[in-house]
Amino acid sequence: MSGRLADITGPNIPEKISDESVILLPVGAIEQHGPHLPMSVDTVIAEETSNALLDSLGNEMDLWLLPTLSISKSNEHTWSPGTLSYSSNTMMSVLDDIAKCVSTTAARRLVILNGHGGNTSLLITACRDIRVAHGLLTFLVHPSVPPASGGTSTEEEMGMGIHGGLNETSVFAYLRPGEVQMEKAIRRVPEWMAENKWVKFGGKVQFGWTSKDFGIEGFIGDPTGANPELGKELFESAVESLSGQLREISRFDFQEN
Repeated sequence: MSGRLADITGPNIPEKISDESVILLPVGAIEQHGPHLPMSVDTVIAEETSNALLDSLGNEMDLWLLPTLSISKSNEHTWSPGTLSYSSNTMMSVLDDIAKCVSTTAARRLVILNGHGGNTSLLITACRDIRVAHGLLTFLVHPSVPPASGGTSTEEEMGMGIHGGLNETSVFAYLRPGEVQMEKAIRRVPEWMAENKWVKFGGKVQFGWTSKDFGIEGFIGDPTGANPELGKELFESAVESLSGQLREISRFDFQEN
């Protein structure tokens, strides 16, 4: 049995949630995405991906969705008025509080589905901290691994379409038809950084940055060729891949030596 945890009546939690249940927490963001996209992009992608996973796997495994965490750590975008962000400490506390509540049920597996690349390193730390503090088996998955964290981007974007670029804009155009302002989409790829061997997105040297460091528009990539057909292909591929990941997660446990 699967569904949304918020729809269960309190007294029925012990009946519905078991040690075989997988609890899925979608995490998005409310942050600027340049002039061509609304600030809801990451939340929409995280939530719609999670909804699609529930539809795909609901009759196959014991999967329960938590409400989407729509505000997260977005301080690389707070130079832009309207961006909402938790501090690192607040974000970690929120995740710990949620995990503590999950641990009061019989569920043993908590999966964080992250729609905002800027959360990645913090969520990896949170997974380990939650494992230590609450004994849950914790996992971090992405609709697409951020290029800044080792994921791929298009050749035309030189591997650096990390925020509001071709793929993200295309997926959003598919999920929310009519909400992309393509007339405002321009190319903003830091070609100068692509020449570096180490210090670049996807390189072995990590570095601190804000989206404003790469231009006043606040996005990094080339959305000019974005289209909903590509978005549909990318979205469906992500759901298929994540379905496989969740199947394996549902069986995963540590083995005693």
